[in-house]
Amino acid sequence: MVGLCQTDCKAGMAVAAWQSLRPGIEDFAPDARLSLANVQRIAMTASDLPRIRLPSTSFAPACDLPAIGQGTWFMGEGLAPRQDEVRALQQGLDLGLTVIDTAEMYADGGAEEVVGEALAGRRDDAFLVSKVYPWNAGRDSAIAACEASLRRLGTDHLDLYLLHWPGSIPLEETLEAFERLRESGKIRRFGVSNFDVDDLASLLEKPGGNDCAVNQVLYHLGSRGIEHSLLPRQRRRGIPTMAYCPLAQAGSLRRELLTHPAVLDLAGSLGITPAQLLLAWAIRPVDGRRDDARHDVIAIPKAVQHEHVEQNAAALRIRLDDDALASLDAAFPAPDRKTPLDII
Repeated sequence: MVGLCQTDCKAGMAVAAWQSLRPGIEDFAPDARLSLANVQRIAMTASDLPRIRLPSTSFAPACDLPAIGQGTWFMGEGLAPRQDEVRALQQGLDLGLTVIDTAEMYADGGAEEVVGEALAGRRDDAFLVSKVYPWNAGRDSAIAACEASLRRLGTDHLDLYLLHWPGSIPLEETLEAFERLRESGKIRRFGVSNFDVDDLASLLEKPGGNDCAVNQVLYHLGSRGIEHSLLPRQRRRGIPTMAYCPLAQAGSLRRELLTHPAVLDLAGSLGITPAQLLLAWAIRPVDGRRDDARHDVIAIPKAVQHEHVEQNAAALRIRLDDDALASLDAAFPAPDRKTPLDII
């Protein structure tokens, strides 16, 4: 079996994949039918869908990841039938949403158990991410926390392990634990979450801190604070961003974003749904230009309903043009000063 990090989406797959997704999305948004002609007009013309490369390390080869993955916040809490959550994750994998993000915090480990069930017999299909509580991120406690996550997930390793947010335990201890976990093969890479500019600077000056693979932060069209200072600094250091709540489940504006007139009007004119518009915006190229193939943001929306998973997967094929991006910038301008990091 070819490993996940060695596979690529070849030319022609975008249109073929869309044809398989189109009926479900039209059922979900009958007033915003996205025709094949529209897809060809706004979809990427490159042979590959947008992907983010994690460079090779001494513990893992270079890896190309899809720009949209799957979040699991609120899974395992009984808000939806467990089997629906499992099926949604499996459907997402089938549609190319191979990054699955979870955490020991989510449902007190219940979300990890849902993910473990979804990955039974197909662990190699996913790039698996989990997170450790700050108070569990000590020299030895992080080892125990990771091992507990692995048991709930039913796997022997994580592809990426994140410190969920900065805490009181010295980063040196956490980095030492992460290194031990890498050496033992229990994690392939490590990163952080909810780290602002100063937090990131402190991490990168520590021994081993430069091996940080990603920073996962809240980011969506209505919450653009990271664009002023944090995102440019990460780009200078080659650290990709994982965007949680990309559909505005939290942060500035919250759910009002999906019903904002500027979003509704543009989505309608493009023949896509508001959620697809927000995802396409979140994973736009580094410089926003259609001719720029570089991507460094991975959006991780959560979905349980069948049609929502299809909608998220189809958003990988949408490329917003310069006029669309300009109209969104006008309605939701990036900040002109440093703002506090949005955190939930």
